[in-house]
Amino acid sequence: MQNLNLTRRFAMLGAAASLGGCSALSSINAAATPLDTYDLTPAAGSTSGRRSGRTLLVARPDAPASIATDRIMVKPGAAAITYLPDARWADELPAVVQSLLIRSIAGTGRMGYVGPSEGGPVPDLALLTRVDAFQIDVAGEAVSARIDISLTLLRDADQRVLKTRVFRNQVAAASDEPGAIVAAFQALLDTLLPEMANWVAAS
Repeated sequence: MQNLNLTRRFAMLGAAASLGGCSALSSINAAATPLDTYDLTPAAGSTSGRRSGRTLLVARPDAPASIATDRIMVKPGAAAITYLPDARWADELPAVVQSLLIRSIAGTGRMGYVGPSEGGPVPDLALLTRVDAFQIDVAGEAVSARIDISLTLLRDADQRVLKTRVFRNQVAAASDEPGAIVAAFQALLDTLLPEMANWVAAS
């Protein structure tokens, strides 16, 4: 199957959108076009290690407006932002990341309760998350997925910061097709989520 270079693809989209009389109609048509929806799966950390009955609530992650959407962000250049035209996430990205963290940490079986901050018991610990990058980078013919997430663990009783760490990585996608790009994101998460879960569970 012949792959289209992402840079060329987005350049063509930008040119089409810039046609004065057609821009409004193009926007309406784009909004009405159904997009393929992709989900990501959790990856639990180690089930060995000290266990406790402590409760952990995971807050909805903070993210820039360009990331806090259900669209898959593309960076074709240092200052340019666009979105993969053929695909979307199953939910807005902060909600997706929150769910992945909850399920990955709970999957270790090393904490008494792990859930969202929107509900649940009074927590012993709270996890704050900032998503600085969750995007496709394009450099010539190369396409790669990049994730950059900061975690901060708080003691809920006095809001004391216990520890903070940045988790980041980047991996090349096999092609610029949506399925290959999502697979690259999943490969990153299969490495990063267990590291995050182990880091939290070992606190």
